[in-house]
Amino acid sequence: MKKILFLLLIYFPLLSQDYKIPPDVIRSLIEADPQPTISLTKDGDLGLVLNRDGYQSIDELAKDELRIAGTRLDPVRYTSSRMTYYKSFSLLYTNSGENISVDFPLNGKFSFFQWSPDEKRIAFTNTTDDGVELWVLDIKSKTSKKISDRYINDILNSPFRWYNSSDELLVSLRSNKKKPIISSVPSGPIVQETTDQNAPSRTYQDLIKNKNDEIQFEHYASVELHKISLNGSSEMIQNGIIKDYDLSPDNEFLMTKTIKKPFSYLVPYYRFPYVVDVKNMVSGTISLIADIPLDEVRPKGFDATRTGKRSVSWRNDMGSELYWVEANDGGDPKVITENRDIVYTLSSPFTSEKKELVRTKLRFRNIIWGTGNEALLGERLWKNRNEITSLIDTDSRTIVKTLFNRQYDDIYSDPGSPVLTSNKFNRNVVEIKKNSVYMIGQGGSSEGYRPFLSQLNLKSLETNILFRSEAPYYERPIKLAGNDSKNLITSRESKTDNPNYFIRNLSSKDIKQITFFENPYKKLEQLKKEVINYKRDDGIDLSSIVYTLESYNPDKEGRLPVLIWAYPREYTSKKVASQVRNSPYRFTRISYGSPIFWALRGYAVMASTEMPIVGFDGDQPNDSFRDQLVMNAKAAIDKISDMGIGDRDRVGVGGHSYGAFMTANLLAHSDLFAAGIARSGAYNRTFTPFGFQREERTYWEAPELYNYMSPFMHSDKVNEPLLLIHGEEDNNSGTFPVQSIRFFNAIKGHGGTSKLVMLPKESHGYRAKESILHMLYEMDSWLEKYVKNNNVKPDNVKLKIN
Repeated sequence: MKKILFLLLIYFPLLSQDYKIPPDVIRSLIEADPQPTISLTKDGDLGLVLNRDGYQSIDELAKDELRIAGTRLDPVRYTSSRMTYYKSFSLLYTNSGENISVDFPLNGKFSFFQWSPDEKRIAFTNTTDDGVELWVLDIKSKTSKKISDRYINDILNSPFRWYNSSDELLVSLRSNKKKPIISSVPSGPIVQETTDQNAPSRTYQDLIKNKNDEIQFEHYASVELHKISLNGSSEMIQNGIIKDYDLSPDNEFLMTKTIKKPFSYLVPYYRFPYVVDVKNMVSGTISLIADIPLDEVRPKGFDATRTGKRSVSWRNDMGSELYWVEANDGGDPKVITENRDIVYTLSSPFTSEKKELVRTKLRFRNIIWGTGNEALLGERLWKNRNEITSLIDTDSRTIVKTLFNRQYDDIYSDPGSPVLTSNKFNRNVVEIKKNSVYMIGQGGSSEGYRPFLSQLNLKSLETNILFRSEAPYYERPIKLAGNDSKNLITSRESKTDNPNYFIRNLSSKDIKQITFFENPYKKLEQLKKEVINYKRDDGIDLSSIVYTLESYNPDKEGRLPVLIWAYPREYTSKKVASQVRNSPYRFTRISYGSPIFWALRGYAVMASTEMPIVGFDGDQPNDSFRDQLVMNAKAAIDKISDMGIGDRDRVGVGGHSYGAFMTANLLAHSDLFAAGIARSGAYNRTFTPFGFQREERTYWEAPELYNYMSPFMHSDKVNEPLLLIHGEEDNNSGTFPVQSIRFFNAIKGHGGTSKLVMLPKESHGYRAKESILHMLYEMDSWLEKYVKNNNVKPDNVKLKIN
């Protein structure tokens, strides 16, 4: 009998268990309230301080959820089913630093805060058990008021938008139609057909699968747009399956993008057919702007796009003029042409012919409209990482000059982004004064990030740095305050100072602290942080951030076990790959996915460890993916060992998503690590045959590459313990839960050591506190057993690059 029971345990292992809790030093960090965030007025004199809620419980995730047409929705409350909310808020007067309490609903779940154009009120939503309510906070009285008894539907679109009057809002409300009755009896087979169409398709999740899904999507996605005044009066303006809407800057017209049938079983809702209409808010007449067909068929490549009108939007600098983009190359990046896209405009009453504004050499990215007749045009091409920013004259409809022509992944040459201001229509535009614009950037440099505020002369293209973060601080410009642009609001932190907001006078250099947020993660103050730089064997510069206990003494305690946490990134040049992408002066903060917890558990943690994959001599980066990955890892281990900190025989490696893919490959193709942790990864690239991450080639174009890069194909070589964690309901394209299940079984079938943990109700990122604590428990137990207490001491470390 005992023998039979033993065999049953082998073939039928325990399938579920209760949620576990990690050690207190980890648990207490997860249970701490996060630091508040601030939303400032245009002039920066008043701020809304928002306090986020902690992690939600598994009870919330376990509530009813519909997954259709690429959405995950709450069928009871008609909202997204995986929202993060704020639990309270207050007002901050930045000049005095005074924090003022305000009235709001008790035990509320708040989101979508938006200042009114006159900044005398703030609209927000409150999610209750029955639905999403619209509330408005009056700044003067410090009281909040519910505006309507009708519930909001924000499944596909924004819940509301202010009118310029600041007395009315355009609100997306639930349709009054009754819920459909869904039959469990199939109405017929599901049939799909293709005829001579070259249509590569991504592996989307949560698609429409049958007629019932079609009926439910139509019901839950249908909304009524109402004009609601602050006194509660309401008027319906438009209805339908509206996925986007926007009032013209002068509020005289309403543009809607309304989904129509047929719905697709191959792509999410945002690629369904739709019409773009403009409604005159006075006469009620409707103008058809575009009729966009189903977007199932596109050319191959990351720079591919659909044909016809796209990105239809209002010009922020005009009262009621539309603009959009049309592909000039058929949407196919392989077509050789001088101009990839053409930007057109159409002014009210939308009955004339469209007018060409400008043509782009690369794929259109954006237009930032100005306060006068100038605007900034952005274009970009993924293939060569090229980015062009140009100054255009909107009157003559010409490109005046090219401001920047650069590689967008080259952070050292990043000029920053223009500072925006609000125009007479309460729209964000760039203000050009005396041929100059203000720019804010992250300030990539060989010393690490040094954020800056600059003034760019659009004629000479000379840059005048008005402020740059200086050691020992990491200080990030937020916005210019006041009409004279002499005061700059920044967020400043250091290794020892928690991030807080400051006001800097750019003339006098005086600085004043305006918030005094305390570090919610006090235990992290026990850590020492050090940015280290080193080279890999081919000379590429690498970096990592090393965390250890401040009390750690190498002479007394010896070498530490090491956890390396990373995410590989592709680059087209050695120069760009070698750039420093961190700052030695940032305060230590933590999230549930961070590896820093284990520095408090006595490990040397190498976080943000650079793992560049570089294209050499015309080859694609992935052609030597495995070799470069192992080279990166070896360099990191050599560095931490040479520092006298890390024990090279007790090194663990881990990552999330593509970092999990990296981890599995490192265990399969090297013997550098004692163990690995892979969260929510993909391991068999034939499951994503039309490309993955930044790989454009399909499986049929490069089958050897897919085999070469898939750790699943090399599971027989995974001879170190590997912990696999995955959300049971991962909806990320390419990282379906079956990826971890199949990989675990492959390792098991070859006699390897592995553990598979499937987190119920969780998606690609994890939300429930119970799930997060259990994940950390599993990771901690794995590291303690297979890394910290690893007793295997080989005489030397051999690379198994194969």
